[in-house]
Amino acid sequence: MTENGAEAAEGRCLWCGTDPLYVAYHDIEWGVPERDGRALWEKLILDGFQAGLSWITILRKRDAFRARFQGFEPEIIARWGEAEVAAALADPGIIRHRGKIEATIGNARAYLAIAERQDFSDFLWDFVDGVPIQNRYAKQSDVPAQTVLSARVSRALRAEGFRFVGPTIVYAFMEASGLVNDHLVTCPAHARVAKLGHAPRQG
Repeated sequence: MTENGAEAAEGRCLWCGTDPLYVAYHDIEWGVPERDGRALWEKLILDGFQAGLSWITILRKRDAFRARFQGFEPEIIARWGEAEVAAALADPGIIRHRGKIEATIGNARAYLAIAERQDFSDFLWDFVDGVPIQNRYAKQSDVPAQTVLSARVSRALRAEGFRFVGPTIVYAFMEASGLVNDHLVTCPAHARVAKLGHAPRQG
């Protein structure tokens, strides 16, 4: 890695381009297995806000999202009412989409309902038996937009009351959260992320 933690550029996945923020996200965060339930919920919510937009748009607004959504604490957001929705709709720092904002409130309640019986992290990681799927794609064009598994996870989330969790959104979430390793085999991050996938499961 370079001094700021980024990987060397040679062979890097092409989707992050050259924007320093996007490159750092690719090199340091994307694909790293996330085991914290609240952090996973935040990632899922932000992927829902991405629908119809580019991820770099969300990434540039992530700090504003975290501020507006009170640290993405489901226990807080589940109690939101029209006043909080109106404040969010007036905030130019985030994506001002009423449907997605209201879905976030419902998704907080769905998260809490799951949490009453099991950790949200376990709920998601059980779909891959607790171990990241290690794909070995050589070209970006080989990487699917969705899979049979992401469709299954999508159906399960919808059954729990989640919205904006279609198979494509869910697959992007699974990639970002490290449930699958979709770094290209040419990318320096592929081997590093693969090693993290072998870490023992907690709990």
